[in-house]
Amino acid sequence: MNAVVGSHDLLLVTLDTLRHDVAVELAAAGRLPNLARHLPGGVWEKRHAPGSFTYASHQAIFAGFLPTPASPGPHPRLFAARFAGSETTAGRTFVYDSPDLLSGLEAVGYRTVCVGGVGFFNRQPPLGSVLPGLFAESHWEPEFGVASPASFEAQVTRAEEVVAALPADQRLFLFVNVSALHQPNWFHLPGATAEAGDSRATHAAALEYVDRHIGRLFAAASSRRRCFAIVCSDHGTAYGDDGYTGHRLGHEAVWTVPYAHFFLEPGA
Repeated sequence: MNAVVGSHDLLLVTLDTLRHDVAVELAAAGRLPNLARHLPGGVWEKRHAPGSFTYASHQAIFAGFLPTPASPGPHPRLFAARFAGSETTAGRTFVYDSPDLLSGLEAVGYRTVCVGGVGFFNRQPPLGSVLPGLFAESHWEPEFGVASPASFEAQVTRAEEVVAALPADQRLFLFVNVSALHQPNWFHLPGATAEAGDSRATHAAALEYVDRHIGRLFAAASSRRRCFAIVCSDHGTAYGDDGYTGHRLGHEAVWTVPYAHFFLEPGA
């Protein structure tokens, strides 16, 4: 990452609430053509989330603790705050002398921009200002939120506008929290109803919706220079698994998440 930071633009996409098993099944079935073409080997990596709900997980991610590979470690991290005794900071880790990744990147010349999605990014109650407040620039509109059937399209449009407004020599760290997978998501499946509610099938349909539009985001992020992209879930969610529903709980469906990182070539 020491060769990447400073020379590349950076993109972090959290597919909020996306289950690992659903992501893997759809990629294997050819139902995620735009994502799968960028996944290394066409498959998602299995990882463990750093938290069981959005706020906790993103606090960890923004401190450099991305989802951890689901195999015995230690696993060197891409980014880390300087911390004595860290067993996951290696020679190729980008190390910063600040408490969070955003200020660490700003110190080396990056413009940090957040395009929020779920309520923890909406800046309406004080708690909704904590995470976007870590960025130099943040955006949220009701159209980006969980209740909007066209949320991701609206988020991508805002990201395109952000990129277009930047000076050519300005390095960018762009973060997008995708709300479409989060409940409610029933409206992404034709024939589903609010009365029937959300299900694993509507969750899958929401991921297909995101895939249809994510190419625009990748194109914007790589429109100025080579871009290093991280796409992952922050946590999963349960749809009746072993009697559990939702997240902020310790179930495999919540703790196991899909992850990928890859380069986007200019104009990808």
